[in-house]
Amino acid sequence: MASVHEYKRLENRFVQRVVNGAAEIVRFFGGVFKAFGRFLTRRYTLVFVPHSEKRVYNLHVTVLSIFCFLLVAFGILGAFFWYGASYSSTMYSISDKDNRLRETQASLDQFREEANLLIREARNFENAFSKVLASLGLRDNSTSARGATGDLSQFLNVPNSPQGSIPEINEMKRLGVYMAQAVEPIKELEMVLSSQSALLTEIPSIWPVRNGLGFISMFFGQNIHPIHGQYYIHRGIDIATGRFGDPIVASAEGQVVTAEYSYDYGNYVIVRHKHGYYTRYAHMQSIRASVGQRVQQNEVLGYIGSTGISTGPHLHYEVHIGSDVVDPFRYIAIRSSLARQGR
Repeated sequence: MASVHEYKRLENRFVQRVVNGAAEIVRFFGGVFKAFGRFLTRRYTLVFVPHSEKRVYNLHVTVLSIFCFLLVAFGILGAFFWYGASYSSTMYSISDKDNRLRETQASLDQFREEANLLIREARNFENAFSKVLASLGLRDNSTSARGATGDLSQFLNVPNSPQGSIPEINEMKRLGVYMAQAVEPIKELEMVLSSQSALLTEIPSIWPVRNGLGFISMFFGQNIHPIHGQYYIHRGIDIATGRFGDPIVASAEGQVVTAEYSYDYGNYVIVRHKHGYYTRYAHMQSIRASVGQRVQQNEVLGYIGSTGISTGPHLHYEVHIGSDVVDPFRYIAIRSSLARQGR
């Protein structure tokens, strides 16, 4: 029992000490707050004494009011510096954006110049392309919707550009639509050119001497015979290179029907082609082709010589349609004319 009472007394003593300590702390902080309050409410008098004999002005202030004044003053000063720094940053950002805008404007001007150049070239292409299709009898879908003025900006039913946008952009859109619509005529043109190319290999349309060597020393028709000195009808053209041995080639694909020697033509070859054409190659130095052989256009048939009735090394070249003899130069000029059109 004695130990229980002893523990009880110790417990009461500890609680009393805690209570007393808490009360001391409360009294301490209460005193501090009271002292701080008295400090803040301490009054000071500011005396304003004018240099004249007017009355003296007294201004009663407290420490709290001084703190409030300083707080407001520092707040205003801080806001001033903050707004000043923000204004400087804003002005720098505006200046940077202005520089970028000028660079963008310069790039835009360059783009517009390039776009205008492209549009002009596109109009030239359009006119040239339409003429080519018209000459070949092909239908030009890409220009069927074009106005009578031929202006690229009017030939398609494309909505106008919104206000404020760049006109060249709308022109570029129209150009893109034009190019898309021009694909089909180009495909038709490719088919026509392919068929013409195939046809040109079947008719005598190339120079009958390899690599275009030689010149025409006597044309088709009425001429003076180089040996007899009398007028006669020259049934072909004479191509001279000034030397022996230059390759003579087939002017079109076909089949060799004659490869022999005669008194007037010397060594000569006759090739039968499609569509009723025949070609004769005479005065050869030697013959390379044989009867019945299938030859391709530009394939070697023999070599330039001066056999038969001849005054020097040359090729006598004839073109026949059935039993009629025609001017070979007209057929050689076909491919040259097409080549000039393609340029």
